[in-house]
Amino acid sequence: MADIQIRDVRKSYGKTPTLHGIDLVFASGEFVVILGPSGCGKSTLLRMIAGLEDITSGEIAIDGRVVNKLEPRERGCAMVFQNYALYPHMTVAGNIGYALKVAGVPKAERERRIAETAKIVGLQDYLDRRPAALSGGQRQRVAMARAIIREPKVFLFDEPLSNLDAKLRVSMRAEIRKLHQRLSATSVFVTHDQVEAMTLADRLVVMNRGHVEQVGRPLDIYHRPASTFVASFIGSPAMNLFKTRVEVETATVRLGEAMVDIDPVAAHVLRGRDIIVGIRPEQCRLAAPGEKGIPAIIEFVEELGTGRMVHCDIAGEAFAVAVPEEAEVAAGDRVTLTLPLQQLHFFDSESQKRIELSPVPLPAQPKTAAGLSTLIQPTGVHS
Repeated sequence: MADIQIRDVRKSYGKTPTLHGIDLVFASGEFVVILGPSGCGKSTLLRMIAGLEDITSGEIAIDGRVVNKLEPRERGCAMVFQNYALYPHMTVAGNIGYALKVAGVPKAERERRIAETAKIVGLQDYLDRRPAALSGGQRQRVAMARAIIREPKVFLFDEPLSNLDAKLRVSMRAEIRKLHQRLSATSVFVTHDQVEAMTLADRLVVMNRGHVEQVGRPLDIYHRPASTFVASFIGSPAMNLFKTRVEVETATVRLGEAMVDIDPVAAHVLRGRDIIVGIRPEQCRLAAPGEKGIPAIIEFVEELGTGRMVHCDIAGEAFAVAVPEEAEVAAGDRVTLTLPLQQLHFFDSESQKRIELSPVPLPAQPKTAAGLSTLIQPTGVHS
């Protein structure tokens, strides 16, 4: 096992910057997932760790040793690629053991290690087959076995599941996670798929346009996104976001034609600011008959099997709400929504960054503990 330290790493192609001063530390034995949209720089960063891309400036250290000038084979990393990169004329055994053969490992030792590694990934019955006779999932296992047999300090995964169908992706996620637990090696996994990221990661790095937006445990990032980008990228469907303005005198914000109450202390902190308010679809609900709330029109309903996702229009704002399977709703229905105010997130309209509220006690009000959850209370919604 080995830790990885990335210090002010930058990458430019000519005059075009791709990575803008990345600072990260991955602990020994940790499974880190780098998540972001296409073109955000995540694969470039991974390839720089592996030594497949030059670093424009900054340092990368593996196990305490700066590796900027080391060849890929000298870094103690093994990489699993998206396209498998198998030798079609070789058998499974030949592909798995090729690195050992090149290194001059004796045949008997090589065969022993091939057999042990094939057993780890469940390929012991396929050693005599060639890649063309394997399924996509089996080919990906061969690629992983080829990495495992080198006994690396660090595993690097570059979107290895992108070419698999949905069912195989689920099973391979489980295989990769079990493999990590068994080998306890430091693993860095790049993906644009948030489900992969949430299910695999010990720690998650969210990237956008060559910058790190947020680093943390998956659920921490889900529940406390650092920016509107993270809020909209993590979660399916994305967090509902709407621009509004805080009216400090009435302690409200506007959503469509409705005014939504917030706690007076929070309103005082956000006084007169243009902000973006967010709430996740699964944290909203349809109001009961006669209950006050936010009027909306249902545009369409997604059937998910375990529930339904209702997509609404609120005065031109798109808004999604998760409802139970038994909810009787249909496109064109007029409904009323309620928002649990303790689940609201606040972001600055200009910077798009999360607003972390600190208590600013109003006259004649008791002091509150730090944190948003103590400031926002469910004081109701009225239209």
